Amino acid sequence: MPAVPGPPAPPSPAAAPLLTPVAGRAPRSRRHSVGIWWLALTALAIAVVAPLPYLTETLDRLANEDADLAANYADRPAWVQAFFYTHIVAAGIALFLSPLQLSGRIRRRAPRLHRATGRVVIVGIFIGGAAGLVLSPMNVADEIGFAGFGALALLWLTFAAAGLRAILHGDVAAHRRWMLRAFAMTYAAVTLRLWLLILVPAIGDFRDAYVFVPFLCWVPNLIVVELVLRRSGTARAQLRPQSG
Repeated sequence: MPAVPGPPAPPSPAAAPLLTPVAGRAPRSRRHSVGIWWLALTALAIAVVAPLPYLTETLDRLANEDADLAANYADRPAWVQAFFYTHIVAAGIALFLSPLQLSGRIRRRAPRLHRATGRVVIVGIFIGGAAGLVLSPMNVADEIGFAGFGALALLWLTFAAAGLRAILHGDVAAHRRWMLRAFAMTYAAVTLRLWLLILVPAIGDFRDAYVFVPFLCWVPNLIVVELVLRRSGTARAQLRPQSG
């Protein structure tokens, strides 16, 4: 008489962690979407709005209207002003296009668009970062600004170069990690202004408040990205089948 097959065996304890996160996936997905939209909209807003006064008015006129940042560059030599305009335009383009690089849907459905905008973003970072490095000794925050903005420019260039090198060698995972770090630096244009919205009213003076932003504008960004990368790396490790 043939043996009657018994009921299927229950899942092993090792498989349980792979099944339990399903219930919480939707809320996490919603939070992820909200975060991406926040990053995208704030990046687009600053990329469009922040350079506008400098592209429509002269530095002298803005300085007379009590624009403290413009006043710092209004009396500088022409070559310094040229680097200033180069920085805000190139960095603005990189910031404007970076949200497209964050979209997994665009990467999957329009890879050519992803690659084309990625090239423009990297060129914008190289130009904007180099100009920012030149300008770092001449910023409003003096020595603190030189250290903070100088480090920002160097890391921005380094991360973008590492991301470019990784994709040229076919290492997509490393490319994404480096470009996320580069985005943390790019997004400093947004966080700098958010910090100033808090610090200027709290301290009462633009220049006194500005001393805090050369590091505040990018260090927390980079910490968040590193935590995200570590968390995603841990999650991938947990999902890999374990031998033994």
